[in-house]
Amino acid sequence: MNKILCLFGIVGACFVGNAANALSAGTVGADDASRGIIIQTPTTSNGLRGNAGLANAYKTNQRNTYYMVTQPDVDTACREKIFACLSEYCGDVTVVPGQTSSKCRYATETELYNYAMLCLQKDTEILLPQYGANTRNGMAGMNTAARLCPSYVQQELMAYLSMANMAEQLSKSHSDLCLLRRKELEAAMACHSVALAYGNETNSMLTSQLTDYCGAGVPGGGAEMVTRFANAGNVGANIWGWAEKIVNLEMNNKGADWQAAIDAVLAGYTNRMNLACGDNMQLNTVPHVSSNEPSSLQAVAALAIGAAFPTTNQQVPNPYENQSIWMELTSRSDVYNANDAYQVVMAGLSNAPTTQNAFLTSAQMDDMQRAYTRGTKVFVLRDSARCYIVPAAQMTQQEQSLVAQVFANCTSK
Repeated sequence: MNKILCLFGIVGACFVGNAANALSAGTVGADDASRGIIIQTPTTSNGLRGNAGLANAYKTNQRNTYYMVTQPDVDTACREKIFACLSEYCGDVTVVPGQTSSKCRYATETELYNYAMLCLQKDTEILLPQYGANTRNGMAGMNTAARLCPSYVQQELMAYLSMANMAEQLSKSHSDLCLLRRKELEAAMACHSVALAYGNETNSMLTSQLTDYCGAGVPGGGAEMVTRFANAGNVGANIWGWAEKIVNLEMNNKGADWQAAIDAVLAGYTNRMNLACGDNMQLNTVPHVSSNEPSSLQAVAALAIGAAFPTTNQQVPNPYENQSIWMELTSRSDVYNANDAYQVVMAGLSNAPTTQNAFLTSAQMDDMQRAYTRGTKVFVLRDSARCYIVPAAQMTQQEQSLVAQVFANCTSK
């Protein structure tokens, strides 16, 4: 029995001795190198953990793609800079209600170009975003408007002026003043037709018709317009007109060119509309035939002094109507080139005929000057072997073609 108890005592002592090391099942000691769980983490060649390298590459690609797609290029960025400079300098000034006009309307291109250059030189901010290592670490001043944009100023200045002009024309054509002038011109055209139709009637009849068609009750018309058209072409515009009225006893008589006077009044309203609307409307009127007969005042004066007034429709004959446009000359000495031939002809036309000349005689020089005053435009100078065409006056295309065909073998300067 004692032996059995001794055996159990030895086994118990063994368990108690290892209690410090045997804390619990499945654990290791504090000083054991194999204590805990070892986690194996995959790494890449650059030492980043997991997929961090792939994620960084994706982020860089996305950033570069964003800048390339959303950020402007140099041309676009410079266009915005130059447009901002010109807009700040010119601005808009209200001339009439609903109509604007730029302060640079009468500015020269040189003035605007110089200002745009100065404006860009003061702009030293970064023109494009620096997202690359080469630009981020680059020298200062390489990525600015002052460095990259001067070459675009001329092109963008032309574009700005073109757009400003179109905007001004659009603003003018829609302004209140333009609409008023258009209505006024419509009424004036009605006045013009009535004045031509009733111009030979009495003054009261003409005024009544004008009031009905272009008076105050017509859009754009008015009493001032009626007065202008009613009085256009009246003989009483000067002292001789009043004398004419007294002789004829016709106080409502119109002058000889009264139709042209009425056209002039309408042209005035056309110009007013062109200025207000920025248009270039041209007035086309029917040519009016005026009488060249002597007036009553001239007839009375002719009876008083016993002499007749000359008429203005006399046809003066032209004695040089058949004058040739060219004249041929023969030089006494050889002329070797076209410049010498030009000098010979100019000397013959400018010097006195008695002046000594080694190439032309006095008679030739006299004939040249007489022909030039009568309409000759080309002189053909010949020597023993050569021929030169020397024009002395401006020729039409038909005359040039004719001379070139007739003297095809000659040399022209």
